[in-house]
Amino acid sequence: MRYILALFISFIIVVALVPVVRKFAMRMKFVDQPTQRKIHEHPIPLMGGIAIYIGFLTTIFLMRGFDALSLSIAIGGTLLVLVGLIDDGFKARKREFPVWPRLIIYIFTATVPLWFHIQINGIRDLNNGMLMFPDWFVWLATVIWVFSMTNMMNFIDGVDGLASGVAFISSLTLFVVAIIRGDAETAIATIALCGVCAGFLVYNFYPAKIFMGDAGATFLGYTLAVIAVNGSVKSTTFVTMLIPMLALGFPILDTIIVFSRRLKEGKGLHRADKLHTHHVLMRWGLTQPQVVSFIYLVTMLFGLLSLVVMLAIP
Repeated sequence: MRYILALFISFIIVVALVPVVRKFAMRMKFVDQPTQRKIHEHPIPLMGGIAIYIGFLTTIFLMRGFDALSLSIAIGGTLLVLVGLIDDGFKARKREFPVWPRLIIYIFTATVPLWFHIQINGIRDLNNGMLMFPDWFVWLATVIWVFSMTNMMNFIDGVDGLASGVAFISSLTLFVVAIIRGDAETAIATIALCGVCAGFLVYNFYPAKIFMGDAGATFLGYTLAVIAVNGSVKSTTFVTMLIPMLALGFPILDTIIVFSRRLKEGKGLHRADKLHTHHVLMRWGLTQPQVVSFIYLVTMLFGLLSLVVMLAIP
């Protein structure tokens, strides 16, 4: 019952907030302007991330209180939403926000889970022996994971409904994993994330009426990363560490492919381009709904694979 309530609350909050946020963004001209790299042809409001942020945090504070997971997501997520809104504001004026301030904030927020001992401590092998990581590696592994996922979710946010849909499927996968393991704490967080993503998809699926912007995409990526680490802390087997990587397989795979192409072509890794999977599929002639549906399918297959691995190897 608590899971249904968390799903309902998060969904309703976002569905109710998006029209308000959209109207405000239009009035403030806080919109994503069409450019040669963008797919959309008309200005689209950019503040959808605010609705996702409010919907998720309200739900987990109501359902879980101010525990370590809730606070780590709230603190790091707030910083990301603020810098994301600044970045989105620059885009609304057809300007580029400098990379270095964003990079510093992203790295700093990746350390926030460590304050609450949400970290990758070590792994247990299949013979039940425990390999504990040294402190420096605990910090490094956790920061790299959180930093990477924060950015990867932002990278795939290039087609209507893509990032929110992929986040929904990944969250649902992690929810099923948490339920099977009896991890109620992680289950509440993941189902709340499902709710905000589903609520946002009502307005974000093609043709999108609003975008989540960098504020929303980085918040989703960060939240998924922290939830995944929090769940892995309770059962530190190698398989446990592998499951969230598979559940979030598409953004990881897409980033690896894009970075490989950029390195091959001598481009900067942070430079925006049209090398992402969704851009390639559209060049092949697929429509936006077809591209999104295909990537949803790939994400579901990754999710199913993660469940198979979990059930096959205890």
